[in-house]
Amino acid sequence: MNKNPFSDEIYLKRTYKAEPDFRGEYFRDQTKIIHSQPFRRLKSKTQVFAAPDNDHICTRIEHVLHVATIAASICKGLNRTGNWQLNEELAYAIGLAHDLGHAPFGHEGERAIAKKIAPANFMHEVNGYRVVEHLTCYGKGLNLTYAVKDGILCHCGEDFNNNALKPGAQPNDLEAIKDRKHLPSTYEGCVVRLSDKIAYLGRDIEDAVRAGIITYNDVPSIIKKELGENNGEIINTLVLDLTNNSADKDCLGFSDDKFAIMGELKTFNYKHIYNHSSIAKQKDVLTYAVGELFDYYMDLFGKYSLGPGYEKEQKKAAKSFGHYIDSMREIYKGVDPKVIITDYIAGMTDSYAQECIKEALGINLNFNF
Repeated sequence: MNKNPFSDEIYLKRTYKAEPDFRGEYFRDQTKIIHSQPFRRLKSKTQVFAAPDNDHICTRIEHVLHVATIAASICKGLNRTGNWQLNEELAYAIGLAHDLGHAPFGHEGERAIAKKIAPANFMHEVNGYRVVEHLTCYGKGLNLTYAVKDGILCHCGEDFNNNALKPGAQPNDLEAIKDRKHLPSTYEGCVVRLSDKIAYLGRDIEDAVRAGIITYNDVPSIIKKELGENNGEIINTLVLDLTNNSADKDCLGFSDDKFAIMGELKTFNYKHIYNHSSIAKQKDVLTYAVGELFDYYMDLFGKYSLGPGYEKEQKKAAKSFGHYIDSMREIYKGVDPKVIITDYIAGMTDSYAQECIKEALGINLNFNF
């Protein structure tokens, strides 16, 4: 039986002691995540297309639900082969929480913030851990289990170099992780890492068609033949391929043929969607606007620091920042102002960031897809 390498004592550990109840620890984590403000804000955060007016274009909250359900399905499939012992509730919890650290405007917001805080870096995986452990509930965090937090930190779905995933040799020191080099400490975390790929590759094509960026005729015939004609078929093909290929192994991975086609699909998406001229133009505007907003709040903080005074400002963008500072004052004593501004901007939804950018800077972001 393939099961996780470390003890339940490690995986179930919480920062603060909590008496167990009938829900089970990982289902309990699911409810903590769903009822949190960072999860609620995902409904207005970008997946690929910034602040879309089209209700049928994927938002971040849809994406995490896709990942959670795909991950749970893979666990069910592997468990039924008789060779695996995977916890579906753990995989679902990691899936729900894996993108809680995303900034507004998706990866462009992430890159814009990273540019402002260099040589430090901003990665949504690391920020997701910060959100659930150190920021939510006015600094108390969500008190999630180690296994779920580990899955958040190590979920990177952009890695297409490794098609044989298994947990790392030692449990991760979560506070020490500052990059994307670490493997999850659980098989369920590995499942989510692969589910992230399955969830976004086909859906990004579907959204690009809706946005008028490409047509289905543009998609190479080999991809449609081997993976499917639409997002649902692509998901089904890859879930079945992963479970069938991993059933009798001690690692998780796709068949070599399907993994190669996934690489072709990723290459197609980058060339024809992510680097499309209209998206590239959007990227430049977003990088500039988020950078200017960062400077605006840095200037405000330089004026008032952690003290009063923000209420004297006329702009809502300034007053709201002051309310945030007031609610987090004890946590932010002695903290680098760049960290504080990063926390604040990264927590914004696309729509709220647009509002602040328009009011504070006079920049009107208008993205029509």
